[in-house]
Amino acid sequence: MLNSPRNTTTSMTSTTSAAAPAAHGPGKAVGGIDRRVPVAVSAPDPISREGAVSQLRRHPEIDLREESGPGTVALLIEDALDDAALTRLRRIVRSEGARAVLVIGAIRESELLDVVECGVGAIVWRHEATAHRLVQAVLASSRGDGDLPADLLGRLISQVGTLHRGAAGRPGAPSLGLAPREVDVLRLVAEGLDTGEIAGKLSYSERTVKNVMHGLTTRLHLRNRAHAVAYALREGYI
Repeated sequence: MLNSPRNTTTSMTSTTSAAAPAAHGPGKAVGGIDRRVPVAVSAPDPISREGAVSQLRRHPEIDLREESGPGTVALLIEDALDDAALTRLRRIVRSEGARAVLVIGAIRESELLDVVECGVGAIVWRHEATAHRLVQAVLASSRGDGDLPADLLGRLISQVGTLHRGAAGRPGAPSLGLAPREVDVLRLVAEGLDTGEIAGKLSYSERTVKNVMHGLTTRLHLRNRAHAVAYALREGYI
């Protein structure tokens, strides 16, 4: 069981997203989002739920809802991950059409890939769940970006690498058929760059980068950027 370490958190978005949000007027969200993001909070006890709701309520870019659904970000709070929690994550993302942020106290290495493949793009350690950290994860999830603690991202990459090495040379293994520019974009996503930074590195427009990501996630039935990176790592593309 991996307990949440006392270290800094990084994300698969730009480093500027982790900075304290600048002042903004009503209806103007952090990161340039001009709409309020609908968020539904689920927790195992009323104290935890009310604590998260209280923190999110202070931010004008958050529109709190009672239930998750299409276009909603579901914030799921758990002490540890069990089969019931994984089932809830799958239902929230696959059946209800919501995006998911998981706030967790501890997680096993074997559960990381399951969580990503459920469609969770953002994970927050419970001891780091400040108001700003929760909003950061919610906004990243609403954009389809990944936002994982640095230690979990490293362990995810290591785990996927192990799976790939174990499958190497196995006959009949499926091929993703990723185009070279899709691989280039995913490699930079894995390094933590955001859309603008990727566009600058590859001399693409931001629209082109978004189209590349949308095309590959749609074609391969992937949930978000984190899932796309995990998939590409597993198949040995990056």
